[in-house]
Amino acid sequence: MKPNQSSFAAFIGLDKSDKKINVSLRRAGANRIERSIIKGGAEALHSWVATLCARFPGERVAVCLEQPAGGLIHALMGYDFIVLFPINPVTLARYREAFTPSRAKDDPTDADFLCELVTLHGEQLQAWQPDCVCTRKLRHLTQARRNSVNMRTRLSNQLKALLKTYFPKRWNCAARTSRHRWPATC
Repeated sequence: MKPNQSSFAAFIGLDKSDKKINVSLRRAGANRIERSIIKGGAEALHSWVATLCARFPGERVAVCLEQPAGGLIHALMGYDFIVLFPINPVTLARYREAFTPSRAKDDPTDADFLCELVTLHGEQLQAWQPDCVCTRKLRHLTQARRNSVNMRTRLSNQLKALLKTYFPKRWNCAARTSRHRWPATC
């Protein structure tokens, strides 16, 4: 989905830091940016979304945010009136560098840049689409397999370390002679 001025009621740039989310909001057709800060956890974010829904009833809102923002994307993907546009951090850094050659990074300014990106350059952005059920299930299964392999490797390494403490001479001989064969005598 490609954003344009007529398909959204507002364009929003969100820049998340550890303790707050900087918000830059521009109504469609307006030049002025409204800035605000969301402090707190998920409850504060959801109450902000509720005010956004009341402010733009029945209309869609474009939200641009810098990746990785998995928690933020997960929190906002449940709202059908919000269309998410995740941006690669390199893209934002280069866009910022075009206007601030000193490369100074500032969260409110980054939120402004994200808002500007989705407003002015929306034709080049791709809206985030959640994966289909099969892909999510496959990702879950491969992650479970990866966790099992990591656990097996960790336990194997722990067992080898324990064997080295009980049989240091045998283990050193085994390492010198063959990696796969336990020597009969040293």
